[in-house]
Amino acid sequence: MAYQPDRSQYPARRPDGLSRHPASRDTSTALCVGSLDIDLASGKYLKLWQGPNHPGITGNMSLELTVCGDEVVEGKTHVGYLHRGFEKLMERRTFIQCFPIVCRICVPEPDFNEYCYAAAVEELAGIQSPERADWIRTLILEMGRINSYLMYLGGQAGAFGLGVIGQWTTYVRDLMLDRFEELSGARIYHMFILPGGVRDGLPDGFEQRMEETLVEIERVMSDVLDVMFRNAVFKKRAVGLGYIDPALIEPYGVTGPPARAAGVAKDVRKDQPYLVYPQLDFEPVTGADSDVYTRADVRRRDLLMSIDLVRQILARMPKEGPLMAKIPNVLHWKIPRGETYIRGECSRGEYGYYLVTDGSGYPRRVNVRGPSYTHAMALMERLIVNCNIADVAGLLVSLHTYPPEIER
Repeated sequence: MAYQPDRSQYPARRPDGLSRHPASRDTSTALCVGSLDIDLASGKYLKLWQGPNHPGITGNMSLELTVCGDEVVEGKTHVGYLHRGFEKLMERRTFIQCFPIVCRICVPEPDFNEYCYAAAVEELAGIQSPERADWIRTLILEMGRINSYLMYLGGQAGAFGLGVIGQWTTYVRDLMLDRFEELSGARIYHMFILPGGVRDGLPDGFEQRMEETLVEIERVMSDVLDVMFRNAVFKKRAVGLGYIDPALIEPYGVTGPPARAAGVAKDVRKDQPYLVYPQLDFEPVTGADSDVYTRADVRRRDLLMSIDLVRQILARMPKEGPLMAKIPNVLHWKIPRGETYIRGECSRGEYGYYLVTDGSGYPRRVNVRGPSYTHAMALMERLIVNCNIADVAGLLVSLHTYPPEIER
């Protein structure tokens, strides 16, 4: 049974979709999106900049805050401080030259870009990846999901002053990077999923070493549950903060844990199954209270579910069989005219690639749909109104954004 906090001692969530603030604050209806006349010369308001900071769970993104006292009355997001222009870079390169570019769009979870790009190319080129390759692809995506959640948990706790959680999750994340390194030869950008299949099979003894890593992650996650989720200070800060009204899910394009924490069970792995997910036993993890605390708990439980999925994959995947489909000479590869959209469920929500080809050796158009734009720009600018300055970092981290997805 999922851990449930006692919410009786914490402020009730706001019914209007805005962040909660203590009852002693001014609750004037004038403090709503787009209706406040801000005159900096009056001395009542102050302009502050938060970020860009790097490294950090939100990466190189800046928030332009207008505050009244210690309360935010307006917030605007600014990006463009890190990797930029991936889509246009890809449109000027051959299909195989795009392969090492896509993983830079999301550094903590690069494998999802590799899969979406490879699957889009395969669909337009009429290529079917082998079954064994699909199992390994699914394994890699769940390993990447675990890595992404571990980084998030450290950042979410750190935003509220719990630095020790980040040390623990970084330790076990490094163990998972060891598994990536022995599988692909790399720790960050793995470049293992490519059009046609995967580069190699599993090394000898990989299953045993992976099980040891999963057991250690479970042990640390048990400590994280006690020290973070059962911590009175963390609950005081996170419960009721950043409430997302379920009515905003569709209009704002909210997906992944923010949607599931609001009780909307959106998960592409179930809604539009791909790879070998139809053969795996799992159900989307959901919550009901739609605040920072619930989003963190949904991700914690989703991480544990990914551990179970990795075990299912290793137990059931074929041990023999081809890993790559037959593909043309990649230096002279021309793909017929067409268009496709490939989607999947990354750790932050729906991820998609729209690819258009014109029969040449270059993509005609590439468009990447990552969750960061809708979550950390449109939604964040709404949620931040009436938020206390001290809660801004925790609110932003709860939306789990990676800025290169925005200026891709």
